[in-house]
Amino acid sequence: MRTALFLIAGLLLLTAFFIVGKLFSANYPEALRVVTIAFVALWAAITGFNMWVGVNRAGYGAMEELPIFLMLFGVPAIVAILLKWKAF
Repeated sequence: MRTALFLIAGLLLLTAFFIVGKLFSANYPEALRVVTIAFVALWAAITGFNMWVGVNRAGYGAMEELPIFLMLFGVPAIVAILLKWKAF
């Protein structure tokens, strides 16, 4: 359940970033590229922190947490890159 909520939160954050990017794209043509890079960097930090909490606080091993990290980071990051790629 927590994984699904984390994925939904990532996609909602991505939506917010792309709305801001679209708003600024009229005056700043590179806005969607900047927004995509900013989202991927922020999402990597958030999911990295989530993995750290899982390893250090919840007691999971790093190899147990790695597939969850890759899924939580990868799905929204790939969606962001695909949206940027298809936007123009």
